[in-house]
Amino acid sequence: MKVVVGLGNPGKEYERTRHNVGFDVLSQLADWHGVGCFKSQFEALVGEFSFAGDKVLLVAPQTYMNLSGRSIAALVKFFKLPATDVMVVCDDMNLPVGRLRMRGSGSAGGQKGLQDIIQKLSTQDVPRLRIGVGRPPAGFPAADYVLGRFRSKKDLELIPQAVEAAAKGVECWIQDGLEMAMNQVNAPEG
Repeated sequence: MKVVVGLGNPGKEYERTRHNVGFDVLSQLADWHGVGCFKSQFEALVGEFSFAGDKVLLVAPQTYMNLSGRSIAALVKFFKLPATDVMVVCDDMNLPVGRLRMRGSGSAGGQKGLQDIIQKLSTQDVPRLRIGVGRPPAGFPAADYVLGRFRSKKDLELIPQAVEAAAKGVECWIQDGLEMAMNQVNAPEG
């Protein structure tokens, strides 16, 4: 079983915000794989499909971003999964808008939802796929920035492409493993 965790905040007011690109990737995967129904489990909305011989859970924690670990730790414990079978998809202000970066482990890099998951699972060995949302303008509070929506024409073009590429990267991770997926996702643009 593989688990794809999309990080974001629940509620209409947070839809399509920079912080919710993880939810957007889950929506893309759900569309591609015909997941019409998400159940409320583990303080999350959970959808399920089969892909490449694996059962795949799409998990959108409903605890708000900074408490995402509570939901994921409960799910991992229930299914007795290693953290390496969980892919966390989240926003990253340290990457340019639309840039993707996949890693198998490491620090949270300031992403509070990922940090909570790392703490609750007691390991940094949690695969993650970061989607760049860019830096806020000088003097603009980071929290307000990530809770805002993409506005520029360029960003509005880049983000749907990034979400689709991220979803393809997740499929590659499920089917071919972390190394292949990192080679696909982290390939230099050319």
